[in-house]
Amino acid sequence: QVQLVESGGGLVQAGGSLRLSCAASGRTFSSYAMGWFRRAPGKGREFVAAISRTGGSTDYADSVKERFSISRDNAKNTVYLQMNRLRPEDTAVYYCAATAGASVYRWPNEYDYWGQGTQVTVSS
Repeated sequence: QVQLVESGGGLVQAGGSLRLSCAASGRTFSSYAMGWFRRAPGKGREFVAAISRTGGSTDYADSVKERFSISRDNAKNTVYLQMNRLRPEDTAVYYCAATAGASVYRWPNEYDYWGQGTQVTVSS
């Protein structure tokens, strides 16, 4: 089992920045590829970014490319999502997820473990 706890959400003005963190406990963190997803009000869960077990490969949704950056620190069992130039349409609950796969993954059903989410609200 892997337990995931997100933090770092909050209220920010458009154009601002936030950094989300996801702390993992349980089995070896470096065995898991990680992803960030979000769910906006009235919408389904949307892929945001993913990172491989070593951090050598990353993937981003087109809507966040060039603005968001995913990274991980395996020594700290933590994955990060740096969000810059935030827009009101980035408002959502952000979730981190873990999977034992060796690649990067975009689909929610490819992930085995999920955090509870952290709210990000971007005001215009």
